[in-house]
Amino acid sequence: MTDPRAWRPTGLAWARGGVALEWLSPAGDVRASDLHLGARLSLEVGQDRRCTGLWWAGRRVPCTAQAPIVPQATSGQCDSCAAIARSRSVATDTALDDPREFTVYLAHHGSVVKVGITATERGPARLLEQGALSSVILSAGTVLSARRCEALLTAALGLPQQVRTARKRAARFAPEPAARRAEELSALADRAGRLDWPDGQIRATAEPVDHTGTYGLAPAGITPEHQVAPLLPGTTIGGEVRCRIGRDLYLATSAGSVLVDTGLLEGWALSRADGDTQFTAATSPVPEPAATEDQHEALF
Repeated sequence: MTDPRAWRPTGLAWARGGVALEWLSPAGDVRASDLHLGARLSLEVGQDRRCTGLWWAGRRVPCTAQAPIVPQATSGQCDSCAAIARSRSVATDTALDDPREFTVYLAHHGSVVKVGITATERGPARLLEQGALSSVILSAGTVLSARRCEALLTAALGLPQQVRTARKRAARFAPEPAARRAEELSALADRAGRLDWPDGQIRATAEPVDHTGTYGLAPAGITPEHQVAPLLPGTTIGGEVRCRIGRDLYLATSAGSVLVDTGLLEGWALSRADGDTQFTAATSPVPEPAATEDQHEALF
């Protein structure tokens, strides 16, 4: 049975000022809880998990069916809401009439560099929500020309447009120095600059930017002992935020260092627990970095 009083998390939201866990209130409003480094997360899992709807025209639209979501899902969105979201999305080429300016960037994810685009007005938010360790801006212009540049760099330089979640997480175990990442990005940006750039994009001369400080990712990296498993009603999540990167939280808990994929939290009826709450949610082993390359992990 759906709890009409439940607050349900909709995921992490990155902005210029930091990151917050966003919530859908019982009245359908969206609110946020700051997740600064050192913050204490104390939550109790309720009895049900429901779809949190979708963003449409700048606002969150609740799921009319309040569809149930299985604990194993890494998103709090039902198939119907996901399909509606894809019907008007730059990522799926169904919103190529978007009048905003779009930036073409390179994002460093440790073992791989990807090319991508984002609305310029979003600033670094897209890079932070995907967990890029470093990045560099190449150009800015129309959405159609940005898509052409993205395709050009994939074809000419072999740069992927997506990176598997497992590869991103493995890179955080022992990231290479920021200076090394900057050198690699600069070298790729130089190669990109020699290509016949599509019309509609103005080239940039930006320097590579390191994002690890924003996440709280130490130069030596972070190695969690466990990762949270699909949640069960009545369990608790309690711990101190040590690092937040992409959609992942790294918590210091009574069970040790735990990686929490916030996609597993989305849609659950969660309530605030006591500040000294123990970590009782189920966990699973964290894959070794060398074992992640061939896994069929979800793209993010």
